[in-house]
Amino acid sequence: MGDGTAVRTVTFEPGFIILDHEGGQRERHPVADVLRVLDIPVGLTYTQVASISALANMFAILIRTLIDRQVLDESFLENDDYSLQALVEAIEAMGGSYAEPSIEDADA
Repeated sequence: MGDGTAVRTVTFEPGFIILDHEGGQRERHPVADVLRVLDIPVGLTYTQVASISALANMFAILIRTLIDRQVLDESFLENDDYSLQALVEAIEAMGGSYAEPSIEDADA
């Protein structure tokens, strides 16, 4: 694999790791060929995914309520270490929604 030139970039697309070499050659490596069953975390079930999203939405509701009641502003921690935007991004990365949070999926 490869033509002996250095790898310039490593990118990912669904199911593949892509290596672009300095010489212009591009290699696509299937992820399935490098993963073992032991590499895949166990313990997270399908029902827990909905619960994680619901938890993220509960957190969004809590933050919005505390801001509305002027307990918090849009910066967090003692030294403004986190912004509201950083928290919104974290909530959405867990499948929640800061704009329209819903906890109805918690029982799914």
